[in-house]
Order: sequence, then C-alpha cells, then structure tokens
Amino acid sequence: MSTVTVKTGQPSAVAEFWHYFSRNKGAVIGLVIFIVILVVAVFAPLFAPHAPNEQNRQVLLAVPAWMEGGSASFPLGTDAVGRDILSRLIYGARFSLFIGVVVVTLSVMSGVLIGLVAGYFRGSVDTAIMRLMDIILAFPSLLLALVLVAVLGPGLTNAMIAISLVNQPHFVRLTRASVISEREKEYVIASRVAGAGTFRLMFKTILPNCLGPLIVQATLAFSAAILDAAALGFLGMGAQPPTPEWGTMLAESREFISRAWWVVTFPGLAILITVLAINLMGDGLRDALDPKLKRS
Repeated sequence: MSTVTVKTGQPSAVAEFWHYFSRNKGAVIGLVIFIVILVVAVFAPLFAPHAPNEQNRQVLLAVPAWMEGGSASFPLGTDAVGRDILSRLIYGARFSLFIGVVVVTLSVMSGVLIGLVAGYFRGSVDTAIMRLMDIILAFPSLLLALVLVAVLGPGLTNAMIAISLVNQPHFVRLTRASVISEREKEYVIASRVAGAGTFRLMFKTILPNCLGPLIVQATLAFSAAILDAAALGFLGMGAQPPTPEWGTMLAESREFISRAWWVVTFPGLAILITVLAINLMGDGLRDALDPKLKRS
C-alpha cells in the first residue's frame, strides 16, 4: 500500500514566527548577541581565565592587555584589589540574567493573575485593583524599588522582590486591557453558553489570546530588571560585594574612574550591550506577534 503525503502549503507556527522575526535585522543581531551572552554565562567556568574573586596583589589596577604594560593573563585588566575584570564580567552575566528571569517570572505570574481577575470580573474589584496600580505607578520606579529594598534590607533577593513589585503594574494593566477586549467576543460567549466555568473561560479561553503583548512586555521588563538591579547595586542596596554583579562592580570602581578608566568602562559596556540586545529582540517579537504589523 503506498502512502500519499498531502502538502497543505501552510507554514508551521514556528516558521511563520521566524519569517516575521527575521525581517527585523536588528532583532536577529540582538538574538545572536543574547545567545552568546547566555552561553558565556552558563559555561562561565570554561570561559573565565580566573576565579571571579581571586585576588592578585602583584597586579593591582593592571591595564588591559593591548595597552603598554598589559598582560595576556588579564585581557581587560584588573581592579583595585587585583581581580580579573574579564572573569568578573563573565560571572556577572550569570547574576544579571538570573535577576532578569526571576523578576520577569514573578512580575508576569502575579501581574497576569491580578489583571485577569480585574478584566474579567470588572466592577468594584476592577476599580480597587486599578487604583492600587495607579498609586504604584505614581512613584518613580527606581525610587520605589529603593524604598522597598531599604525596608526589606539590602541584598540581591530583596532587590529582585522589589523590582518585581515595581514592574507588576505594567503587566496588570496590559492583561486587563487585553481581557476586556476579548471577553465579549463570540468565541468567549460561545464557550460560556456551552457551559464552560469561570476558571476555564479565564485561563483556557481568554488568556491564551492575550499572550502576544505580554511576551513583548516581558522582554522589555527583562532589560528593565537588569538596569534596575545594576542601579540598586551601584547604590549599595542590591548585590553586596564581593558578588561580581555589574552594578556592584561599577560602585566599587567609581573612585578610580580618573586613573583607571577600564574598571568602570567594561562593566558599563556589558550592561549597555546586554540591555540593547534584549530591547532589539523585543522589537522583533513585536513585529512577529502583532497581527496589524503582519498585515502591513
């Protein structure tokens, strides 16, 4: 018996996504850079020439390898206590990506749940939730995060909790708006008439159709979390020394900026490149997930 293969001519969801995503060259570049940073962070012991906290007292503030007097053992130079800057940057990528993942996960889980409740039930529940979110958004995000960390106590864990709370209202508002636009559509009404319960309507019928904007927002929140964590670390309220976190590295080296530019420049560049790559990816995700942009 012969087997006949029928080709529908319809591209798969992954192929369609990549078609629209790859049209944005900046997004592809951002994706490549992000993958490189991710691989380096995951396999940090293989790429780092030294342990992140290893001190070499004979080479304090050593210049980068390409400058006169530099050493190939320390490609980007050393800091004020002789620690290899390249090794600390590589291990610091772990902390920055970990912070982004934890903050986005907490923000998305809590924000989507609250926004789903507000958008579906409306009425007094919606009003109370949205007024609370408006109050949170009335404060500058970094200032509010700084106050929360001051209350909870300095440290990486408390910094991630504070940043998650600050980012939560954006997901609440976005989810609520998406749910309100979806809840009265025909497929939702048909499911309700067919006997679907409240939880099924909320989580299986409405929520999957609201994920596009949330994915884009999560990407932007990822980069914002890295920036906020670096800012808190710079102010001494985030990761504490000798943790090789990029913001903490900036704080430890700011007094040497006039005579050892490399100890400040390279952590700043690491933050810049990582955040820029993630934001470029966010633009590509928007292009690939927004139906209006697809039609155009």
